[in-house]
Amino acid sequence: MSRADCRILDTGDAFPELKFDIVGGESIALPEDFGERWNVLLFYRGHW
Repeated sequence: MSRADCRILDTGDAFPELKFDIVGGESIALPEDFGERWNVLLFYRGHW
């Protein structure tokens, strides 16, 4: 399903700047807080 207002990243595209609140009251800013060239970002939506 295609979305007109959604842009899909392609090879070589820069990761968009995002900021999330994390458990413990801290926050994480992406991509600045990525440590290495290759990273995995996992969203856990909690218990259904």
